[in-house]
Amino acid sequence: MTSVGTGAAIFGCAGPVLLPEERAFFRDCDPFGFILFARNVEDPDQLRRLTGALRDAVGREAPVLVDQEGGRVQRLRAPCWREWQPPLDTVANCASVEQAARAMRLRMRIIAAELRAVGIDANCAPVADVAREATHPFLKNRCYGTDPATVSVIARAVADGLQDGGVWPVVKHMPGHGLSQMDTHLDLPTVTASAEELERIDFAPFKALADLPMAMTAHIVYAAHDHLPATQSPAMIRLIRERIGFTGLLMTDDLNMEALKGSLADRTAASLAAGCDIALHCKGDFAQMQEVAAAAGEMRSDTRARAAAALASRRPAPQVDIAALEAELRAMTRGALHA
Repeated sequence: MTSVGTGAAIFGCAGPVLLPEERAFFRDCDPFGFILFARNVEDPDQLRRLTGALRDAVGREAPVLVDQEGGRVQRLRAPCWREWQPPLDTVANCASVEQAARAMRLRMRIIAAELRAVGIDANCAPVADVAREATHPFLKNRCYGTDPATVSVIARAVADGLQDGGVWPVVKHMPGHGLSQMDTHLDLPTVTASAEELERIDFAPFKALADLPMAMTAHIVYAAHDHLPATQSPAMIRLIRERIGFTGLLMTDDLNMEALKGSLADRTAASLAAGCDIALHCKGDFAQMQEVAAAAGEMRSDTRARAAAALASRRPAPQVDIAALEAELRAMTRGALHA
């Protein structure tokens, strides 16, 4: 079983090569895991060296995360990796929800193989947000549908495809981002929908996926429940645990997003005090990482237990014929496989 670190954080790094000061910092703070972005990616050989160096720094097989949804949000790109359509486009090219679910499962099994080949073993997907007409463009075509039943079925297929390939899924953005009409990288949205509408539509896919090992929060205010962003709201974290029923490892969305206010230390402390397990810092800025690590400290005992359970959940990844999977996927999406 993969061992669990001590630090209640996930960090990025500055570039394609792990710097000596980063290595020493990661050794000392021992974060739960790492996350990679386009700035860290050049080619497969370089990426394998980087993921190996990150794990060597902490002396264990720490999880390495990435956002590889396909479409606009994918950090590994051509010419070394496949380029994918936005998820909503792939769904639209299928003849039924069932076919779309199969297509997305195949797609994620292929993505899982690409990730594992370079040492990445967690993907920040599925996106279980329910799209609306007014959903902000930063999110909309990353979604899988406009009703909770469709989203639940396809999101489950996405998670299954990743798990089939030995990659941990991280469901996002809990408890639901679809009503946001703002980009949380820049602003804090307030959703004014009723508690009944939220429960019936936005929260429903996350309830259907509550057994998944890891999840990421939404930096959104749900006015029917609280005046704080969900990431920093004890009431919303309690709702995630009790009403939605999620018992896995709960990480924040990126703490650098401007939906959150205050210093990074304040953002970290408020998020963990609200009940989040892990502080996610993506930028790779060394001084900022030091600030977040100091505020996050070591994992609570309940967080350690959830982290251990999440890491123990990995499925074996038997060899598959990727070309055959790709041919099946191409057939069911009318040939519109890639971007």
